[in-house]
Amino acid sequence: MRKIPFILMLHAIIVLTSCGQSSSNLVSGFVNHKGISTPMHEGHVGRIVFMSNTRPLKDCNESDFLSSFEIKESSDLNFTAFMGNSLTNYLHELDTTSTAEELIQKGNFQFSFIVDDSLLYTENLNLGAGLPAQKNENTILRKPFLSSTNIDSWGRFLWMRFYYRNGGEAVLETGTHVLKIEIRPYLKNGEIIVGDIIAEGEINIKMAELDKVSEEQIAIQSIQPNSDWKLSSAQYEQEKIRALNEKIAQNRFKSITSIVVIKNGKLLIEEYFNGANRRTLHDTRSVGKSFASTMTGIAIDEGHLKDFNQTLSEFYDLTRFTNYSSKKDRVTLKSLLTMSSGFEGSDSDSDSPGNEENMYPTDDWVKFALDLPMDDMKEIGEKWDYFTAGAVVIGDIVDKSVPGGLEKYADEKLFKPLGISNYKWQYTPQDVANTAGGLQMNALDFAKYGQLYKNNGIWKRRQVLPSDWVKRTMTNYFPEAPDQTAYGLLFWNQTFTVNKRPYEAFLCSGNGGNKIIVFKDQPLVIVITATAYGQPYGHSQVDQMLQNYILPAVVE
Repeated sequence: MRKIPFILMLHAIIVLTSCGQSSSNLVSGFVNHKGISTPMHEGHVGRIVFMSNTRPLKDCNESDFLSSFEIKESSDLNFTAFMGNSLTNYLHELDTTSTAEELIQKGNFQFSFIVDDSLLYTENLNLGAGLPAQKNENTILRKPFLSSTNIDSWGRFLWMRFYYRNGGEAVLETGTHVLKIEIRPYLKNGEIIVGDIIAEGEINIKMAELDKVSEEQIAIQSIQPNSDWKLSSAQYEQEKIRALNEKIAQNRFKSITSIVVIKNGKLLIEEYFNGANRRTLHDTRSVGKSFASTMTGIAIDEGHLKDFNQTLSEFYDLTRFTNYSSKKDRVTLKSLLTMSSGFEGSDSDSDSPGNEENMYPTDDWVKFALDLPMDDMKEIGEKWDYFTAGAVVIGDIVDKSVPGGLEKYADEKLFKPLGISNYKWQYTPQDVANTAGGLQMNALDFAKYGQLYKNNGIWKRRQVLPSDWVKRTMTNYFPEAPDQTAYGLLFWNQTFTVNKRPYEAFLCSGNGGNKIIVFKDQPLVIVITATAYGQPYGHSQVDQMLQNYILPAVVE
C-alpha cells in the first residue's frame, strides 16, 4: 500500500474544508444526521431556493427554482434550505458542553427577512417549532411560506408575522423588491447566542394587481334610523374612511365585520362588512374577559365582595386542590384581574401547564386552575402573564357571591341599565357564564359598554359602575416594567401614534382582532369586530386601521 506523505494529507484536508463552505457546513457532526445524499443538495449547500410547486423534493428539478414571484390570493410559495449539517450539530458549535436533548430545548433556527438590502424582521423560532428527530437528523429544511390549502406549518405563521405584523406588506405593497432570507442557529443560554449563516437565498417579489372594487363598496355607509344613539354632526376626513373601506373590500384588511366610532357620546360612523349587519351578534372572544372585571367592581360596590385585595383562601379551601402551597392562599382578586397571580399558567407558552388549551378539554375549569402549581419565578402581583384560567376563577367567585348568580346579576345590574337585551353568553362545564370570553352582542351594544367607561361609569344620568372602579380599571399596574405588557383590570393599555402624536387608550381585546377602545384624552370610543381567529395578522391589521385611517380621520 502506498504511503501518502503527512504534509500532502494535511493539504488535502485544508482544501476540502475551504472550498465553498465554512467548517460549520461540513457533514461530520455531534449527532448522526442524513448527510448530503443528492446532487441537487450537493450543488446548493448553504443556499435557500424558492419554489411554487408542492411536489416532494425528490420530484423537483432546478428548473423549478424561482427567481421571481407574484403574491396573490391562494398561491403557493415554499423555501428549501440546503444545509451542510443538522440543526443540533450547528447548536453544538455554540455550546459544546450540553447534550443533544438539552441543545434542542434551548435553541432553534433564526430567520432574517431582508428587503432591498434593509433588514426588516428577525425572528428566533419558538423552541417548539420542529420535532426533535428533525432537528437532529435533517440537513434539508423545506417549509411553505404561502399555501393555497392553508397547510398547518410554522413556516406559514413565520411568514404571516413578517408580512402582517412587521412591515412586510407595507414595503412590498408597490413595485418589485428583492427579498433575501438568512438562516442561522441560535441558542438561549442565559443570553441569546447566534451562529453564522447556515443558508441564504433571495427572490424578486411583488404584489399581484388587486381587483378593482365598486363605488358602493368604497362609499361611507349611511347610518340607518333606530340605532338607540344620538347622531354626531362632527366633521371628519371622509377620504380616509373611503380608503379604509377600499382596503377592506380588496381583502387587504381581512375578515373585518364592523366598525363603530362614537365621538362625544354620539354615533359618528357605523359600517358593516363581510355579511354582517346591525343585528349580528359578534363573537369577540376575550373581549368578554373585561365584563368579568366590570361585574367584580359592581359586586364590590354593592357589598357582595369586600374589595379586590381579597384572597382565594376566602372563597376556596385550597388544601383540597393539588399542588397546594401557602403562596396560593395569598393570590388576590387584584392579581387575577391584572394577570399577575403567579400560577404556572401562560397562554403565550404552549408548554405551560396552565395554557388555556389544556383547560378547555377538562370537565371543571375552576378546578383546573386551582390545581395548578404556583410558579416560583413569579411574585404575586408583579409579573404579568396572560392567563385565561384566572379570568374563569374571577367569574366563578362573582357567581358564588352575588344574588342569583353571575348571569342574572349581569343582566340586572349592567345590561338592562345600558338597554342591552340581545346578547349571548357561552358557559363553563358547570353552566356558569363564561368569563374566559365568547360573550356575543351587536357592535352598537359593545359601543355602549365602552362609552360607559368613557362616562366614568354613568349611563343616562345613572351611576351604573362606580367611578373609582373605572379609575382603577384604567390604570397601568406595570408602569415600572417596560419589558412587560401595560395592563389594567382585565383591560389592555395601549398607545397609538398618529403623526408622531401619542393617543393612549384602554381596551378590551379578543382573538381575531376584536376591540372596544376607550381613549383617555380624546372623546372617542371605537369598536372593531373581526373573525380573523387564530391569524397572526388579526390584531396588527386593526392597529394599522386605527393608526393609518380611523384616528387620522376623527381625532381633534
